[in-house]
Amino acid sequence: MQPREHRFAGKAVELCYFEWGSSASTQTIVLLHATGFHARCWDQVVQYLPPEARIIAIDLRGHGRSGKQAPYVWSTFAGDIIELLEALKIRRAVGAGHSMGGHCLVQVTHALPEAFDRLLLIDPVIMSPELYGAGGRHSYDRVEDHPVSRRRGVWGSWQEMFDRFVPRHPYSLWRRDVLEDYCRYGLLPGVAGDWTLACPPIVEASVYMNNTSTDVHAKIAKIQQPVTVMRAKSRDFSRLPDEGERMDFSMSPTWPGLAGAFPHGEDVYLPELTHFIPMQDPVLVAGYLTRMLSVGSTSRA
Repeated sequence: MQPREHRFAGKAVELCYFEWGSSASTQTIVLLHATGFHARCWDQVVQYLPPEARIIAIDLRGHGRSGKQAPYVWSTFAGDIIELLEALKIRRAVGAGHSMGGHCLVQVTHALPEAFDRLLLIDPVIMSPELYGAGGRHSYDRVEDHPVSRRRGVWGSWQEMFDRFVPRHPYSLWRRDVLEDYCRYGLLPGVAGDWTLACPPIVEASVYMNNTSTDVHAKIAKIQQPVTVMRAKSRDFSRLPDEGERMDFSMSPTWPGLAGAFPHGEDVYLPELTHFIPMQDPVLVAGYLTRMLSVGSTSRA
């Protein structure tokens, strides 16, 4: 089933979001994607969710079909989402976020606690508290110097992009239908009959360079909703990772102690998977979301 595409004119940026199911449903799931991705990367998760649920997947600022207005700071993404959810009057939903989307979901829930009953944070790029504000996170003075900013941004077709990516690690580990969705919906028409990345490489690089400008740990202890943290194979968290390690998505960037920092947190360790958990096993992710829906509402102090 194809989703309905909507536009929301926010105060600072226009957001695109996709909706499956009826707005009259009593069960709602909100999905937030990772850096450099887009809302339709959730399609293969959605197909395994209960058909009676209302599902909303959002293109974050600078990504997908949403507006490309700076700044691309993590707190800014959260502010955009808060504005949209308030306009949609989202209440007591299940929220899921992958990577940067999971990080932002924590900030959104802190500001708008009535929006969510339960959270699924999928390798949410929340590092240990001492690594925030430690300095020296990046060896680049300008975003143009970041290697991600030099990604190929123009393609002849989504099929060309797919054919180039399918044999390459880590894309070779993804389900092929997820990679197809990533390529098919991750390009926008260019000016010369070509196709350009819906998340421009300079935007993606900006997001990575701003990933420690956040006060997320001050908010975690105040989240009263049940939170499930899914983590891929863990890396060494005793030191700041170097640039190569930061871009190595075969392992998790998430602090192993994260679930324990939430008042009601559950840790799910998945060492057999990479950071791209929804891309490798959408059925697993959908199963967790379905169980969260079946639990129903919770009372929060």
